[in-house]
Amino acid sequence: MSRRRLPLTSLGRVYLGAVLLFLYVPIIVMAVMSFNASQLYRLPIEWSGVWYERLAGNAKLIDAGLNSLGVALVTTVIASALGTLAAIAFFRYDFRGKKLLQILLFPPIAIPWLIIGTSMLIFFFWIGIGRGLHAMVLGHVALALPYVIIVVSARLKAFDPHLEEAARSLGASQWQTLRYVTLPFLAPGVIAAALFAFAVSFDQFVISYFLAVPGVSTLPVEIYTAIRKGFTPEINAISTIIICLSMAVLLGVARFYKFGGER
Repeated sequence: MSRRRLPLTSLGRVYLGAVLLFLYVPIIVMAVMSFNASQLYRLPIEWSGVWYERLAGNAKLIDAGLNSLGVALVTTVIASALGTLAAIAFFRYDFRGKKLLQILLFPPIAIPWLIIGTSMLIFFFWIGIGRGLHAMVLGHVALALPYVIIVVSARLKAFDPHLEEAARSLGASQWQTLRYVTLPFLAPGVIAAALFAFAVSFDQFVISYFLAVPGVSTLPVEIYTAIRKGFTPEINAISTIIICLSMAVLLGVARFYKFGGER
């Protein structure tokens, strides 16, 4: 039996290695080329930090990056708070239309963002919101909410309601029970949901493209515009910085919380 399983195990390892190579080799190549002095990627590589120096003087990319960061942070805070409260409400209460509302969480994830972006643009103009960073925040929150609710709800599946009942029987108020019992248990799920919300917002191109105003855009929109005019390795440089920061955040979270949700 073990002899039969050995080829399957080796095949699985080869397949996993191929998938990891497919995912990470382009990223590694991009990071290496951000240090290549040649704009045309001539080989061998001439190591230089010239593109990082030019990036420091590229006001458009820096402003777009700051816009993306600001919109993503605001989106993360709003979506995490509203999504966590909604997940708790779904968990605690039974009410008419609950199943329908839970089902309606999935279409925004499945519907192409091109359609959602078009509908948001029309709707925002119809009600007078228009375009701009404030419209982007609203659009990103609408996209991130389903992810937050689903992730936090998955964490709540393992929550024992008797813990809240015990806290209330010992004299804790509803707010104290939420603060000292429910939220500490939900913390790993809320953090994971917040990371999802941040990633969805920071990486969002379609909604940002439809809702951006001339002169004010996010990093994905600015990168797309720069590529249309002519690719520059400065994009490699800022992408490498973003990847390094993202990995640092993920490693920091993994340092304090296990993937299974236990601290």
